[in-house]
Amino acid sequence: MNKELLLALEMIEKEKNISKEVLLEAIENSLLTACKNHFGKADNIKVNINPDTCDFSVVAEKEVVETVEDPLTQICVEEAKLKNPRYIPGDIVPVAIQSKEFGRIATQNAKNVILQKIREEERKVLYNDYYSREKDIMTGIVQKNLGRNISINLGKLDGILNESEQVKGEVLKPNDHIKVYILEVKDTSKGPRVSVSRTHPDLVKRLFESEVAEVKDGTVEIKAIAREAGSRTKIAVWSNDPNVDPVGACVGVNGARVNAVVDELRGEKIDIINWDENAAYLIENALSPAKVICVVADEEAREALVIVPDYQLSLAIGKEGQNARLAARLTGYKIDIKSETQAKEQGLFEELGIQYQEDMVDYNYQEDENFQEEENSQDHQVPEEEKHSQDVQEHEQEENEEPQEGEQ
Repeated sequence: MNKELLLALEMIEKEKNISKEVLLEAIENSLLTACKNHFGKADNIKVNINPDTCDFSVVAEKEVVETVEDPLTQICVEEAKLKNPRYIPGDIVPVAIQSKEFGRIATQNAKNVILQKIREEERKVLYNDYYSREKDIMTGIVQKNLGRNISINLGKLDGILNESEQVKGEVLKPNDHIKVYILEVKDTSKGPRVSVSRTHPDLVKRLFESEVAEVKDGTVEIKAIAREAGSRTKIAVWSNDPNVDPVGACVGVNGARVNAVVDELRGEKIDIINWDENAAYLIENALSPAKVICVVADEEAREALVIVPDYQLSLAIGKEGQNARLAARLTGYKIDIKSETQAKEQGLFEELGIQYQEDMVDYNYQEDENFQEEENSQDHQVPEEEKHSQDVQEHEQEENEEPQEGEQ
């Protein structure tokens, strides 16, 4: 048993994750290469390796002839009969070749063949390992800046975070641990090249899969995602189990689950809404937190008209149109938002056949937690009923008070 070779192969197999069969094949090819360099050709040479013991033999199959013209491929009858008296001209005789007799150049070439095969297999194993993680997330360590790109250590190799895949305003420092989305894995002559992203919408999806068990096992599905990296993301979720609230599952107790995702995205806001097969309801949900009066969706043209209360118009559109833009991406509809006043002036209620009434819109701003100006306003109008109630209470309190000394 060739114990040294066996131990060496087992060590390489364990460290580099290269199978022993591949290594034995490399040794076989290296011996054939050595024979070709030593003898000039190796057409009739066979290499036999026992995979269990790693014992190997190299033999040249020679033809028995009366007159030898090519010593490498032919053997004379007299010499063949010394091996076995039964050999006659035309028979094939296996003749052992001592590999230790190979010259220095042949040996060096054989060594290079083995090393080259190991390097190729190592790159192949790395490529297959990271290719299986394509379209998934990994934890990486920020290494250094490569111009405007950033090198991210992903374990056995480094990934490239291109400038176009970086979140604007996000500062990444060396040794920062971040989650990245594996965009693409290419096999190159210098080894696998991995491109990663911090802006891809599926990064948010994969983060929810890692944080929310219901999403990972398929009970809750993320139907659509619209993202403006670094600012806000909207996701639409659906539950396959009527007993599971999809939004509640993604938010978690006291917001623990969604906050974990927000922290990983460094404060990016996330809106989670219910998915609905009805386009009108879906668009209404997508415009959250804004309230709407009505939604008219044209499924063929993929367009929708949305009417909102006057005080909700700016909230529905969002800062620089962000809320409406994300809602349009999420639903796949071109959304035209009109205020209540605009709709009345343009006669949209009559045109759409909607029996509009003034009291169909809730104007109680104090009850609307999403009204943008509520937080900035210090003085709120008190409804007349509440004013009357307060006046009555103050009058009763004055009547019940006993007069102080000195009062008439």
